[in-house]
Amino acid sequence: MMRIFFQKYGFLLVIWLPVGWLSLFFMLPLIEMINVSFSEARRAVPPYNPAFQIGEKGISFQPVFDNYLLIYDYWGDYLWPAVNSIRLAFFSTVWCLFFAYPMAWWIARSKKPLQHILLVLVLMPFWTSSLLRMYALIGLLNPNGVINDFLLWAGIIVTPIQMMQTDFSIYSGMLLTYLPLMILPLYASLVRLDNALLEAAADLGAKNWEIFRTIILPLSLPGVIAGCLLVFIPAVGEFVIPALLGGPEQLMLGKVIWTEFFRNRDWPVAAAIAIILIAIIILPVVYARYQDKEGLS
Repeated sequence: MMRIFFQKYGFLLVIWLPVGWLSLFFMLPLIEMINVSFSEARRAVPPYNPAFQIGEKGISFQPVFDNYLLIYDYWGDYLWPAVNSIRLAFFSTVWCLFFAYPMAWWIARSKKPLQHILLVLVLMPFWTSSLLRMYALIGLLNPNGVINDFLLWAGIIVTPIQMMQTDFSIYSGMLLTYLPLMILPLYASLVRLDNALLEAAADLGAKNWEIFRTIILPLSLPGVIAGCLLVFIPAVGEFVIPALLGGPEQLMLGKVIWTEFFRNRDWPVAAAIAIILIAIIILPVVYARYQDKEGLS
């Protein structure tokens, strides 16, 4: 009986179970956040008057645009965190790509048993809490941390180097957190490369740089795009890393949203900022899809 059921409805289950999961845990929270962003703030529980309501009089939708107008009126207070988020996320993605590409190439060109060991080593940081990793990094970068103590002991520096609460500390935290997300899609693209193409190019007199520029990089471009999206999207809205490692100059939108939610208790404005952040994140995704279609045509 069960076998007949799965033969008949198994394909639908495979499709609709993920759709139901995404609808329940992604679409519904997103719709609720849009609802809150168009709501009016109040001093009650919850601290907003929902724009979309279902009551005795039926369904009503009375959007309030004051939250977005407030962001527009005080755009200077929100523009710098938005620009800073994009800047730090962009250069963090570049640094992750810079370190991840040779590592992914080395793993892809290694023997099969060694590949599995190296992939496990790449994934090992995910076995520990990101918060613990950030505190370990603080122990390294502090003025009285391990790095400064060693440089002072070696006589290389006279006074401690300020590494905390700088862009360098943010990039270090991003690299420590998101590097595996860049390595894995790059490895998936590079491991499928046909060695015969590389050997043929070398036999025809192509140099290593020409082989990389004309064969390896174009064929691995899908992995580059996927890795950059996997790093850039969460990095834009990052909260923990700039809160622990950064300073006032490294203020990002994640911190602004947290402040509006928990300190100011202004949920509608915080939801509006989150919607704007989602719009910023969607842009590279749409661009990547456009590039894929251009590549197929």
